[in-house]
Amino acid sequence: MTSSGTMGERSPSHSRLEGIGEFTDAIDAVIARADRRLRVFDRNLDGIGFNSSKRHELLRRFLLARRTNRLFIAAHDIGYLNRDCPRMQSLLKQFSQSMEIRQTYPHAQGVHDSFIIADDAHFLRRFHFDDSRSLLALDDPLEAKVLNDRFEEIWDASFPAVFATTLGL
Repeated sequence: MTSSGTMGERSPSHSRLEGIGEFTDAIDAVIARADRRLRVFDRNLDGIGFNSSKRHELLRRFLLARRTNRLFIAAHDIGYLNRDCPRMQSLLKQFSQSMEIRQTYPHAQGVHDSFIIADDAHFLRRFHFDDSRSLLALDDPLEAKVLNDRFEEIWDASFPAVFATTLGL
């Protein structure tokens, strides 16, 4: 029951996080809450656990839960994903119909925060790539919409860059 007395709706919950460890743990918390769609934006996904076995399993479970679940990743630089993320490459090979990884065009590389959005309600936002401060928001569809709109702009200013096969087929 929310403060308005209705069942089923939850009040938004916001938590300020300090440090990359809290940020990385919160990524897993957001992924675990995803029911249909995950959107991820980062500079390069390096150093935040995208090649860990735990993250691989969380993403794999999410993608296996429903054929319609989708994972969208946009990054300024996909070199790390191509070189050092065999687990992400494995997910892409197994779920190529359910996930896409893109790289931003140079004109869009002025965005300096990173975020992950689960469905249309939960998100984690790191205020700057070089800053460890972040905000975890759960059950906040109004603020999630703002980030979803930003993600759409970033997505539109990016191109497919990591493929399930060597040829990109």
